[in-house]
Amino acid sequence: MSAARDLQVVLGSGPAGTALAVELVRRGHPVRLVDRAATGPALEGIDRFAADVGTPEGARAAVGGAAVVYHCVNVAYHLQVEAMPRIQQAVLAAVEAEGARLVVLDTLYPYGETHGAVMTEDTPWNATTDKGVMRAELDARYLAAHAEGRLPVVLGRSADFVGPGVLNSTLGGAVFPAALTGGEVPAFGDIDLPHSYTYIGDVAEGLATLGENPDGDGRVWHLPTAPALTTRRILEMIEERVGRPLTLTVVSEPRPFGPFDEQFMTAYAEMFYQHTEAQIVDSSAIEKAFGLAPNPLSATVDATLAWYGELLAAA
Repeated sequence: MSAARDLQVVLGSGPAGTALAVELVRRGHPVRLVDRAATGPALEGIDRFAADVGTPEGARAAVGGAAVVYHCVNVAYHLQVEAMPRIQQAVLAAVEAEGARLVVLDTLYPYGETHGAVMTEDTPWNATTDKGVMRAELDARYLAAHAEGRLPVVLGRSADFVGPGVLNSTLGGAVFPAALTGGEVPAFGDIDLPHSYTYIGDVAEGLATLGENPDGDGRVWHLPTAPALTTRRILEMIEERVGRPLTLTVVSEPRPFGPFDEQFMTAYAEMFYQHTEAQIVDSSAIEKAFGLAPNPLSATVDATLAWYGELLAAA
């Protein structure tokens, strides 16, 4: 890739998009970070840019001059089925017109219920929920656009996020602050089942690696994810570090609790199977192909507790 055409455009400034933008700067790339308002804190080497990429004109403005575009946009849970296809349509058209490559941050939703089977890139797409079917349809269109020669596309799938900056996750803002302050910690479903969590830094490293390696295009990759532990074991690791037992509330069925309000839980209910069967992600393919290694969960817990501790201290 020539220096004259090296602009990396990250769509979406949530935890994944922001971590990815920082990782791309660390690798020496010029970076544009796009969201609707461009109001986040200044980050060295990162140009914040305001655009609504759900519109054709906003998407075209956002990706202008890009060599690689990273689609990390998400929307409120109850809006996803309506909004994400519209965003895809605008982004695909804009990236194709620009002649850039597209790297998509993806979810495990297309697989649907696996009854605890280990998920690999060859796992069938058997989603039956509205959001799972929607994500599978989006992914089929991404891969078709690549196969048809419209533009180069690659997808990186992640398990539930965890790590610094991750708030809206089942292992995020409802867990770590309460653990540090002695509050009530929610635990979804059967916490004695193995459940994969992907460190946000590994999401960033995996997507950046895919962005730098066009030979990986045209397929789905699982982003580097540490071997699954039970959620209970991860909570015990948190207990060991804060030095006291957690006050756990097991949320065994979809219902509002703490920051997970009624609107969110109503939209999330169809996906609650993720907490009643094992969720085990195998990321060995990307690890072997590109020499990556996921962050150990012990280090992930350390880093996440440190970040939340600083956040609470600042507040």
